[in-house]
Amino acid sequence: MSEFQDFLRRKFAYVAIGEFKSGKFDEAKQLYEEAISSYQQGFKGTYLLQEPGTDRGISIIFWESAADMESNRTEAHEEILKKMMPLFARAPETAFYEVVCDIQPKEGE
Repeated sequence: MSEFQDFLRRKFAYVAIGEFKSGKFDEAKQLYEEAISSYQQGFKGTYLLQEPGTDRGISIIFWESAADMESNRTEAHEEILKKMMPLFARAPETAFYEVVCDIQPKEGE
C-alpha cells in the first residue's frame, strides 16, 4: 500500500518571478546556483528561466513538501539570499504551488 501512497504524493513548487538590475542576471545566476547546491532533504530539482535579451527571469524549485523547503532555509542559505536581493530591480513575486499534473515524454520519443 505504501507504493500506492507514494504514487499519490505530489511535489510542490516554489516560484519566483523577477527582474534584475541591468547586467546583473549572470551574477544572480551564480548566487542562485550556490544557494541551490546547499539544498538537501526533499529537494526535487529546479529550473531557472531567463527571458532572452532581458534581465527578467523565473525560478521554479521543486520540493517534496513545504516542510522540506523550510528545513533547507539555513543561515548560509539566508546569507546568499541577502547578497542576491540588491541585484533585483524590485522585489520578486513569489508563490508556492502544488504540482497537480506532471507529464513526461515516453521513453524513445
